[in-house]
Amino acid sequence: MNRPDIAFLGIGLMGQPMARRLLQAGYRVRVWNRSPGKAEALRADGAAPALSVAEAAQGAQIVISMVADGTVVRTCIQQAQPALTQDALWIDMSSTQQAEALEFDALLPAFMDAPVSGGVAGAQAGTLAIMAGGSVADFARAEPVLQVLGRPTLVGPAGSGQVAKLCNQLIVGGTINIVAEALLLAQAAGADPAAVRQAIRGGFAESRILEVHGQRMLERNFIPGGQVKTQVKDMQNILAAAADAGIALPVTALALEHYLSIADELPRADHAAALIALEKLNPGQRLGAAPDILPD
Repeated sequence: MNRPDIAFLGIGLMGQPMARRLLQAGYRVRVWNRSPGKAEALRADGAAPALSVAEAAQGAQIVISMVADGTVVRTCIQQAQPALTQDALWIDMSSTQQAEALEFDALLPAFMDAPVSGGVAGAQAGTLAIMAGGSVADFARAEPVLQVLGRPTLVGPAGSGQVAKLCNQLIVGGTINIVAEALLLAQAAGADPAAVRQAIRGGFAESRILEVHGQRMLERNFIPGGQVKTQVKDMQNILAAAADAGIALPVTALALEHYLSIADELPRADHAAALIALEKLNPGQRLGAAPDILPD
């Protein structure tokens, strides 16, 4: 099998396990990160660390960016353009605004936006939901690479991947807040919240959020998969897209308020920390007696 050379930009919480999976699948991968030590850490896995974006992109058939936001993606594109081969396909797997994805598509000869859902655990297991926006031809080129990382689905032309991701984050962010409300209500009304969670699993309330984040809340384990600051960014992007589309999303606006109330204090905490935001609205109420487990 003739595998393309890959440049992977952004070796963070998600980027590191994603790049590692590509290396384990036999791809040649040059890696870059603003903090060079994170890229260097993948040398032992077979990666070639690069000191600049241009060095990483030189000669790559596929460039994957997994960085903080659209501003960083734009900077990476500008730095990489002089080194890009004519047929290089840029796959941006970051979460950005749809308008930014369309801008990047106009800047590059071949571009796809392919944001993901599934958190660090999904990145490690190669089970990410990958929402791809781009042409059918570009998706065909990208699909074998993306299948190493998870389950890719072409959802429409460039920009559509970001729309799908926003829809995903709308559901995730809102549901996390609802699960927090359900568990706190159970305890405040005299029931065992852990038993209530177990009782309602398998019914219409069952969800991955209830399973994973409900357990995190009961354990008060806020070591991040997803982060509060990421939820804030995503929900702001959702509301920007809604404004462009001329619709109101009141539940999302309320969920954003909750995350903003802890964003300065707990920006890197897991987004299950919506529970802490809810407890701040209910003085004297706290789910369980375990100490909070928070990132350093």
